[in-house]
Amino acid sequence: MRVTLALLAQVEAIARAAGALILQVYGTDFAVAGKADASPVTAADEQAEALITPALQSLEPSWAVVAEEAASQGSTPQTGRRWWLVDPLDGTREFVSRNGEFTVNIALIEDGAPLLGVVYVPVQDLLYAGLVGQGAWLEAQGARRAIRCRAAPAEGWTLACSRSHGDAAATAAWLNGRPVAATIQAGSALKFGLIAAGLADVYPRLGRTMEWDTAAGHAVLRGAGGEVTDLAGAPLRYGKPGHENPNFVAHGL
Repeated sequence: MRVTLALLAQVEAIARAAGALILQVYGTDFAVAGKADASPVTAADEQAEALITPALQSLEPSWAVVAEEAASQGSTPQTGRRWWLVDPLDGTREFVSRNGEFTVNIALIEDGAPLLGVVYVPVQDLLYAGLVGQGAWLEAQGARRAIRCRAAPAEGWTLACSRSHGDAAATAAWLNGRPVAATIQAGSALKFGLIAAGLADVYPRLGRTMEWDTAAGHAVLRGAGGEVTDLAGAPLRYGKPGHENPNFVAHGL
């Protein structure tokens, strides 16, 4: 199967459908449970994943689907050259606190690198999409436009940082005097979208993340001309044992 803009459009529709389910739960007095790693989970996570996984399998049955909630219960399929990586509700803490900064993340991995990605923000009806070699797009309230990373301004970076996670002291040590003109706090994969759209320049993450947290945003960022690297400068890879990421830096041009 060819990876085309038509496939990207199909994945966007799946993300939107999952987002609609999530919003149904968001409007209720939902319960919050804890997983083995102490992270929260809700019916929205589970229902969105139950929609996304078979929808992706119907597109190309030979491509495995690695999804957060199934993986957290020990169900991780063997992956081949191409496979899907899904976080059905990235930013569950944002969902629980009802600040709206949670996303549906769907990525296609090829040879260990993110090739296609969709990050959908249900509360804002905001969608980031990217296909490496073809570009990246932002769609808001029905209006779609191409996006591109910017060159860092001479006066300093705009730093994207997590609203719910992160180590301020470790980030300050990593910055080591590098000029920062502004800081934007955002939840979930929104930080990758900010860089892809030229609204921020760098996002250092010095703490635990999983591959499903980053893959879709990474694909969008690559489509927009940016990259995500480990602290040694090597591009972040996918399909690692346990699907856990090292510390990383997402950046634009």
